[in-house]
Order: sequence, then C-alpha cells, then structure tokens
Amino acid sequence: MAQDLLYYVPAGKYNKEELVRLLTDHPEIKFVSLVGIDLAGNDTDEKIPIANFLKDIEKFFLGGAVETDGSSVVLTGVATLNNAKVDMIVDANVNWFVDYNYDFLCESTGNPVGTLRIPAFLVHNGIRVDSRSVLAQSLEYVRTELISLFKKYPQVSGLEHLNFAEVEDISFTVGTELEFWVKTPDEKAEVEELSSTQLMQENYWARTRGQARTALEQAILTLGHYGMDPEMGHKEVGGLKARIGESGNLAHVVEQMEIDWRFTNAIQAADNEMQARILIKEVFRANGLEVTFKAKPIIGVAGNGEHTHIGIAARLKSGKIVNLFAPGDMKASFLSAVGYGAIMGLLKNYEVVNPFISATNDSLNRLKPGFEAPVCIVTSLGNSPTVPSRNRTVLAGLVRDMNNPLATRFEVRAPNPFTNTYIAVSAFYLTMLDGIKAAVSAGKTIKELDAELSKDPEVKGFYLDAGRAYRSEHDVFEDYTPSERDRLFGKPPATVWENMQSIAQNPVKVSVLNAGNAFRKELIESFVAGALLRWKTEIINRIIPENADIVRSCNCLHTNTAMSNDLDQQCWNEINALRQYLAKDTVSQKSLFTRIREALDDGDYDNASLLQLEMAEDFAELKALYLQYRKNIID
Repeated sequence: MAQDLLYYVPAGKYNKEELVRLLTDHPEIKFVSLVGIDLAGNDTDEKIPIANFLKDIEKFFLGGAVETDGSSVVLTGVATLNNAKVDMIVDANVNWFVDYNYDFLCESTGNPVGTLRIPAFLVHNGIRVDSRSVLAQSLEYVRTELISLFKKYPQVSGLEHLNFAEVEDISFTVGTELEFWVKTPDEKAEVEELSSTQLMQENYWARTRGQARTALEQAILTLGHYGMDPEMGHKEVGGLKARIGESGNLAHVVEQMEIDWRFTNAIQAADNEMQARILIKEVFRANGLEVTFKAKPIIGVAGNGEHTHIGIAARLKSGKIVNLFAPGDMKASFLSAVGYGAIMGLLKNYEVVNPFISATNDSLNRLKPGFEAPVCIVTSLGNSPTVPSRNRTVLAGLVRDMNNPLATRFEVRAPNPFTNTYIAVSAFYLTMLDGIKAAVSAGKTIKELDAELSKDPEVKGFYLDAGRAYRSEHDVFEDYTPSERDRLFGKPPATVWENMQSIAQNPVKVSVLNAGNAFRKELIESFVAGALLRWKTEIINRIIPENADIVRSCNCLHTNTAMSNDLDQQCWNEINALRQYLAKDTVSQKSLFTRIREALDDGDYDNASLLQLEMAEDFAELKALYLQYRKNIID
C-alpha cells in the first residue's frame, strides 16, 4: 500500500545520521541527482543510486565532490574539450527536492520512484563557475558592502528610525510570478482569433474548466507539498474558450495561466522556480495537456513573463526585520534613500543587465511595444505616496502596501520563464548596490533623490545620466510616440546580437557587475559567447527552415477562374514576389534566407542582425497579405 511521500528535505533540518534514517524510511527514493546550473540556466540531472550516496554520505557532508563533464553544458570557453573536468559540490543551505516518476512505481511501497535533487555548485580548476555560485557570491559581496556602508554612514534619509549599530545581517528576498501557455496536443489556433479574445478581455481571471482546471488545482496543491506556499493560480490574458470534444471531455484547450508562490531568500527562490517549472509541466502532462514556458510561443499574442520581485531588509540583533526600501513615514515618502538608490542603480546600468535577462530570439520576440511588454528603461513610483499604483508599462515598478512596510519592493517586469533567474538576480542586486552607494555616500535626502529620479532628460544629476528620463507615471506605449520613447528611455535592442553588444559598448557599467569578483569577466564572456552561439545556430537550423515551410504553405488558392477576380490576382502577385524574395535564389540574386546564412557563417553579425530584422518584417507582411488573400476566396 502506498505511504506518505517525502517531497523535500528542509535546509539544515537534519544532520547526517538523521538524513540517512529519513532516506532509509523512504525506500521509493532510489536515486540522487546533484543539480548544477550552467550559465544558460540549464540544470543537470544525473542518476546516482541511493545506495552509493548513502555509502559516501560522509564525503558529501564534508564538501566532497562528484565529477562531471563541463564541456557538455553551457560553460562556453570555460570548460573545454581538453579541460572538461568539473566538480559538483553539494549546497546544504537550501531545500533538497524529491522528483517523482509517477510512471514507475516502487514494488515495496507502491509509491512512485523518486530522485532526491540536491542543488550544487560547479567548480572548474578550483574556481566556482556556475549560475548558483554567481548568485551566492554576489549576495555575499553586496551584504558585506552594505554593512560597511552603513557603518560609515549611519544616518540614512528615510531610515532615521533604524539604528544601524543594531543590524546583524542583510537579507535579500525574491519572488517570481510564472506565466505559461497550456494546450491540448497538436492543437492549433489562429492568431487572429487569439488576438480578438485578448482584446475583448475574455480570459483574464476567468473560471477554468475541465482538465485545465484539474491540472491547475493539482499544480497549486503540489507546490504546497514542496513547501513553496503557493499564493494563487489563475488564467492570464491569452487563450480561447475550450469546447466539448467527441469523447465528451473538454478539447481544443488553448489558454494562458499564471501561478504565484511566496517569496523567500534569493537563492532558494531561484531553486524553487526551477522545481516549479518541472512540477507544473508534469502535472499538466498527466492531465493530457502540454505546457510551454517560451517567452513568445505565439507571435502576435501575449507572451509569458516572469515578473521578479526584489527586496532588501535588515535583520536586527533583536530579531526584528526592517525593510530597507521602505521609509519611516509611508504616507510622506515613496522610498528611503536606500530604495531610491536601488532603483536608480538598476536603471542607470540596465544596458548591461538586459543581456542576461533577454538572451534568446524567443525572449526578444516578447519584448515588443504593446502586450504590456517592458521595453523602456523607466520606473514608476505612483502619483502620491498615499495612493499606491501599479504601472504595468514600465521596466521596474514600485510595489508597496501602506499598512505593511515589509511589502515594499520593486517588480522587474522584463524577465521571462526561461530567464536565468540566478544570473538575473545577481545583476539586479549588483547594480542596485551601485546606486545605493551613490545615494547614501552623497548624503542626499529622499526629497533630493526623488528629484534626481524624476529629473527632465536635459538635466544631469549627481548620479543619473543627462539625456535620459528615468521615471514616468504615464502609459509609456500610449502617451509617447516610438521616437519619444527612444529619446527619453533609450532605444531597446531588437536582436540578441544588439543586446550582447551592450556589454562591449559599456565597459564602465560592466565594471559594476564585476565588482566583488563573483560575476567575473571570463564568466560574462562565457555567457555572451554561449548566447551568440545559440542565436546563430537557432536562426540557421530552426528559424529559417520553419520560415521556409511557411513560405511553401502559402499556395495559390484562386484556381477557379470563374470565382476569382483581379484583386485575387493582385494579392497573389504580391505574395509570390515576397515568397521569391525570401526563399528563392536565382543566378543573379540570392534570397534573404541565403544572405542571412552567409552573414552568420562569415561572422558578419552586424549584417546578420539587420537581415534578421528584415526577415521578421517581411514575414509579418507575408502573413498579413496571405490572410487578406485567403479571406477573399469563397470557392
């Protein structure tokens, strides 16, 4: 008979002997997997028999390592074919999750066979080189720098109620919101139909039905079993109403959902997100539904975001927690000097943060004007401290609760479900530290800092750059023209190449990330090299072949001459000319597809990037023309 399952091992709860006893009491846990996170955010998953783990458990608890092949994961230029050995070191300071295979049952207990997933650090040539290490070491550096800063400057505007001599530690809290699309296998929906549903707001917070409802409810309960304290699950803006299929069950499911869970410390939050994606996919799969976490699975319809909430607090010797972003008087001010400094640091340096948030073609497909996608480097605080607001058009907005200062935080809206949260959060806190140092060491009052953040573009601040605006309470898509947005907030990168170029073009801002030597120069270079390799490979081997299939599918439809007219022929002529330009080489002219391939093969990435943008524009035109043409065919 099946027994109660062990879902996770809480951090620090068990010593070695207790852990052995716990695992022995759960014989369905057959394997152990050390989980390292490479620089692209991929997690490792090997299977070590539990007997081997228990036999060598002393080595694990003493910091011993398991060797692996680092050249097989994304550590580009770090772990190479001729120097591939990477050691995996157990992290005992976070929760260890049990991943169950519900298709494989343990004979002795009847429970599904489980794998204990233990988060780990990756070490190459004696140096940590993985995403979890970047975050852990960055946080330690920021913690040390903040404590030192407050000792040197114990009077901080807006935090007069806090005696910094009583500060024992600094804590970093993170919470993520996970959006995803759900559909029945092989289901396809017209973009026009999905877009109409979105514009008419027919789905957002609507009631779920059928197997989609079952899967959502099961996923929320399962996250609770794993100690993540889920807060809610609901439909998002995208999707269609499901219909009854031939079997009597709901079919034709195509909808967008979101699940949120409680914030926690930064490293645990990133680990939780990784586990949550696994659990959600498995629960929906068991209900016959496919889940995608792609940032923009359907061009022309709302994409999947993963809004990331960032906070910093001080823990006092008394045990009391004080939010360092919140001012002493919540009714008089939006933020403390630390809060103002944090958002200014993020915004000023965001050009070198963005490459780590949006490193794929898919992620940049989401970051287009409209669809509430945050493409502008700008913040919103609210119209007044007493009336909190949520501007969903900005990059990072202030979230506050007048009755709960501990809830004050920034919501960074740019990440997507496949953003490497470990690296992203590292970049957030490192750049925030830069702004906090500037604000506190300058001795600025919160009134002066509010003026700095709210300055006109032509004004040069003591910290923020001239020529840019950093705060807006407007709808940045409706109240500004595209040229105004670019002038005020900077022109956003449109391709992976453009985004990665920001690293080379902003060495001073990159030095902010290098501070503390956690996010070292060679790791940044490795991240960029890996991102560009994937960008090039995906265009050549996936995007162009997929687009070529679309070109081939655009066939001449007005074969019945009695039912066709001059408009049909005109439309088809335009469509066919575009098809030829995109995909057909001639003796005298190469197609756009061929020119993109050749530019990428030659390393001419500037040209390849421009041609990629042209391909996207041409395909939007092709789809629009073909839709217009097809609608006019009545035979």
